[in-house]
Amino acid sequence: MKLLGYQIPNFTFPGIPNDRLFDHVAKLATTAERSGFDAVFVMDHFYQLPNIGPRTDPMLEGYTVLAGIAARTTRIRLGTLVTGVTYRNPALLAKEATTLDIVSAGRAILGIGAAWNEDEHRGYGYEFPPVGERLSRLEEALQICRAMFREEAPTFEGRYYRIDGALNFPRPIQPNGPPIMIGGGGEQRTLKLVAQYADMCNIFGDVAIVRHKMDVLERHCQAVGRDPKTIVKTRLGSLILRESDAEARRLLDQVYRRPGIDKERVRLSFIAGSPDHVAEEAQKLLDAGLDGLIFNMPHMEDPEALELAGRTLAGLRQPAATR
Repeated sequence: MKLLGYQIPNFTFPGIPNDRLFDHVAKLATTAERSGFDAVFVMDHFYQLPNIGPRTDPMLEGYTVLAGIAARTTRIRLGTLVTGVTYRNPALLAKEATTLDIVSAGRAILGIGAAWNEDEHRGYGYEFPPVGERLSRLEEALQICRAMFREEAPTFEGRYYRIDGALNFPRPIQPNGPPIMIGGGGEQRTLKLVAQYADMCNIFGDVAIVRHKMDVLERHCQAVGRDPKTIVKTRLGSLILRESDAEARRLLDQVYRRPGIDKERVRLSFIAGSPDHVAEEAQKLLDAGLDGLIFNMPHMEDPEALELAGRTLAGLRQPAATR
């Protein structure tokens, strides 16, 4: 497996006051690093997501948190999963990702997608254009970020964004800048953008969906003359890991009983069980064509549980066909 990632999906930790909130986040990140995870991701949202908790739950700004985590860690990669293209001017986003690359000594990942949360846009006064325009904005943003990572004073004139000899010093630590991860599985445009511009991608879904998306991505890569093996293909899901399958299932049943929960999304995204069961199900996803797995972990905000997840997942093998 090329990448095992841990996503921190919320900043609500019972009994921990705000003045100790980041210390706990940093402890989770350092535990993930020690336990075999390769990357830590945070959401880039302003409100908590409905499937996770009330919109008034704490939500810290993504790049600020990542810079703090960078100062507490030495090895793990760091990124947002993912930044909505409408939330930042693309040139500023490239500067932020470059700064994180400097602060972390070359460990930044630029996660970006077309944005979807209309509630946040309305609350913060951002325009929320139709999905077609958001995808067009995403393509222009990808072109700008790549140019600012690779060129000293790029100029770009698009329909939505423009730069004029934009400087980005100091230069990123990583050659060609932080790898760009596109989040989303849209088959007509999003996966085409992955084939054209991305170093990494992130999708959702069960084994059947993953296998289908990988086939679609391969066709897009063929159309643009790219080897799909040059793209690190990952999936974001949720993990409930306990010593017994019965205990994990009990916790999963609690998730299904949450008011307003999208039960189909839970079915497609959750793995719940004992270490042996979790490892078996995770391996099936890798065998479907993925290079990496990223998990968030409801009920698992304590470091000991995170260590168990690392021990369970870090040794999974990469299928021979994708090595």
